[in-house]
Amino acid sequence: MLVGLSCVALLGYGVTAEPSHAAEVKITWEEPESYSDVRPSNESRKRFRERTLNELEAHIVELAADLPESQVLSITVTNVDLAGEVWPSQFVGFGNAGANDIRVIRRIDIPKMTFSYTLTDAAGEVVASEDEVKIKDMDFMESNIRRHRNESLSYEKTMLDEWFSDTFVKQQVAANN
Repeated sequence: MLVGLSCVALLGYGVTAEPSHAAEVKITWEEPESYSDVRPSNESRKRFRERTLNELEAHIVELAADLPESQVLSITVTNVDLAGEVWPSQFVGFGNAGANDIRVIRRIDIPKMTFSYTLTDAAGEVVASEDEVKIKDMDFMESNIRRHRNESLSYEKTMLDEWFSDTFVKQQVAANN
């Protein structure tokens, strides 16, 4: 069951998503209006934030498809800082192109995310957890020549792919050997 993000963003409730044959995923976006940078370039802040968090959430649910169906992954996100920085269009050489801002991606404006997570098994026993995970991709402009290159939030999705692989996939391989 997928509950709309608008409830999460406005009320702070968790979201549960269950694709078939995958771990159950519960995501809580804690105070998303105070995140470092989920700033739009050409739409309302609320709509951009909801769309962005929905897209990140869908990506995490997709990644959880690799986890056993009997497991539950609970994530509480406390900060998101998208790659790049939003500037008024006239500040970056586009003249007075109306009220539109643009997101400028530079090597120094790296994507970052802070969250906690718990992975539990069918009996409710904790398989893995961490209280404060801080992920960032300092090499995001070079490392993004992969899967998400032509998608929105490609830098953030690649960063999540790497964290998920390092945290769960490599641990599962090691546990099975």
